[in-house]
Parts: sequence; C-alpha cells; structure tokens
Amino acid sequence: MKPDLFEAPDYYLLDDLLSEEHKLVRDAARSWVKRDVSPIIEEYAQKAEFPSQIIGGLAEIGAFGPYIPPEYGGAGLDQISYGLIMQEIERGDSGVRSTASVQSSLVMYPIYAYGTEEQRKKYLPSLASGEMMGCFGLTEPDHGSNPGGMTTNFSDKGDHYLLNGAKLWISNAPFADIAVVWAKNEEGRIHGLIVERGMEGFSTPETHNKWSLRASATGELIFDNVKVPKENLLPGKSGLGAPLGCLDSARYGIAWGAIGAAMDCYDTALRYAGQRVQFDKPIAGTQLQQKKLAEMVTEITKAQLLAFRLGQLKNEGRATTAQISMAKRNNVDMAISIAREARQILGGMGITGEYPIMRHMMNLESVITYEGTHDIHLLITGWDITGISAFK
Repeated sequence: MKPDLFEAPDYYLLDDLLSEEHKLVRDAARSWVKRDVSPIIEEYAQKAEFPSQIIGGLAEIGAFGPYIPPEYGGAGLDQISYGLIMQEIERGDSGVRSTASVQSSLVMYPIYAYGTEEQRKKYLPSLASGEMMGCFGLTEPDHGSNPGGMTTNFSDKGDHYLLNGAKLWISNAPFADIAVVWAKNEEGRIHGLIVERGMEGFSTPETHNKWSLRASATGELIFDNVKVPKENLLPGKSGLGAPLGCLDSARYGIAWGAIGAAMDCYDTALRYAGQRVQFDKPIAGTQLQQKKLAEMVTEITKAQLLAFRLGQLKNEGRATTAQISMAKRNNVDMAISIAREARQILGGMGITGEYPIMRHMMNLESVITYEGTHDIHLLITGWDITGISAFK
C-alpha cells in the first residue's frame, strides 16, 4: 500500500487568509483522509462498495452539519470551514464527499431551516453523530433539470398524508434511515416530508453498474401509498425555492470539494513528472509537461480564490444563487480538465488504480452533472446577467 504523500498547492498563500480555526478544521480533515480514506478507497471503488466504516470518522471531523448550531449537535462552524472540510474529503474521493454533502446540506439543512423545533431536536443530533443517515429526494426518472415538473405527490387523509411516486439517482438511499422528500400536495404546491425507513410502502432499491462514484451508495426512493405522519411535514418553507435553497448549500460545498479532487490530481502528476525519466531526464523538465503543470496550478489557484470569496459572502448572508452556480460550474469544469491532463502526464499508469487520477476523473463526470448540470449553470449565469430566462 502506497503512503499518502499529498501536499496541497497554495500558490497565492491563501493560508494567510484563513483563521487558526479554519486551519485546524482543515488539517484535522486532511489527516483523517490520509489515515482512513486513502488506504482503502481504491479497493472500495474497484468493488463498487461504500466503506460504511468511515461514517463515524466523518462525524468526528465535523463533516455532518458543521455549520449547524451546537445545541442541535453541529459544530457551529462558519461556511469557509464547511468548504474546507468538503475540499479535503473530496481530495480523498468525490463519493465520500457526496455522502457528507447530502447529510449536511440536503438533510440537516432543510430540517434546521424549514423544520419545527421538535423535528430539529428529534433528528439533528443523531444525524450530526452519524448514528442516523439521511438522503434527499428531488430528482425523478422523468424530471432532472426541471424538478418543478415532479409527479411525486401526497394527499391529506385526515390524520396522515398518503405519499406516492419515485425518486432516482439518490445518494445514500440504500442505507439511509430517513429521506427528506419533495412532493406536490393536492393543489400542486411542493412541500418537504421526512420519510422514515420502515414505513410501509417505502423502499430504496440500489443502483448498480455505475462507472462513476463507485465508492458511494446510490439508489431509488419508491413510495407506494406510504402513510406519513403530519408532524413529518417541514412547515417552514414550501414551493420549488425550498429544495433549491438546499441545493445552494450543497453546490457551495461542491465548489470547494472539486478543488480537492483537482489538487490531488495535480499533486500526483507533479510528483510523478519529477520521478519519471525519459530521454535521460525527468519529464518535469520538458516544455509540454511544464505547460500542463503550470496551467493546472493556475486554474486551481483561481478556483481557490473564487471559493474563498464565495465563502466570505456566504458568511455575510450575501451569496446569491447565481454566484454559487458560477462557482460550482467553474470549479468542477476546472477539476475534470485537470484530471484529464494529469492522466496524460502519467501515460498508461494514469489509468491504473495505483494512482487516483482515473477514479477522480470518473467521479467528476457525475459531479459535473448532479446538483445542476454544467449547461444549466451556464444558463443560470446567463439569466442573471441578461435578465432573460432561456429555460422557457
């Protein structure tokens, strides 16, 4: 087993902008990834299995709801700390970061922001500790980029709601204890419901044969006349803006996470280029390889600055959906481009599991699509700067 020798690039000395708390949080996550994720992740990706034994470690480093207040089990950290944790986890693997992102931004956040005090106390501490895991049901078989077209629905039956429908491409679904599900009521208004495993008619079949996010568990959510207690409705916000608010938080985390994947690919390629000798010298001494490496560190640096400024805006409550959208699209596109260039520097070795690059590349093919596709985010920016929607 090869040791994890990762060294993070910091070309513009961004560490000088971080607080001591930021650095402590990041370094704790980095050390955990080196110790508990890097040694096993290739094996689990190869056998397409989620390493469930890491859930406790994710909780210990504060990856579950780090910005949730301590009275509900969270760490009470700021948004930059959240981003740094996601960066370090995705440096290990995008699928592991997906598990943490879903738990934090798509399960804990809506319960905290839209739920009742009773719901917060019932679910958040167990979710923060990893004792309970959750998933988020928005995407449907026929409604991905257009979630407002969902057909999953619930009706009022007096003492309970009756939920019917299906959700697809749901991270954590196969093992989740609860699902935050978005469905339309009889008037067509979208609401969030907390559905618990064990409710009759609720099933979570796993999705197999993935080429991407292989160390992450993905599945469906099937609702066949599921009786949901009325106290499980999230009353704080309804309409499509409610789930989209959750996606803003998740996309923000992805903007940081993608930097981690890019840094791992760059660091691997830089180290390899310095050791691989061809024509009597290391390939790091050739012009074309230096061009690749120089462009990589430039793009990573730009993405780091973008994410840091966005984190400041998030802390101030001033980050807009469009700003978050831009960062998600840019940083994931940057990461997948770096993965492809890094793979070329490694030549044939780049496709093997001895190095992480091909795994990152395959994972990023999913990251560039989920939480809003690359093209959809371009249109969100276009809408924001022109004032004209291209969606309809």
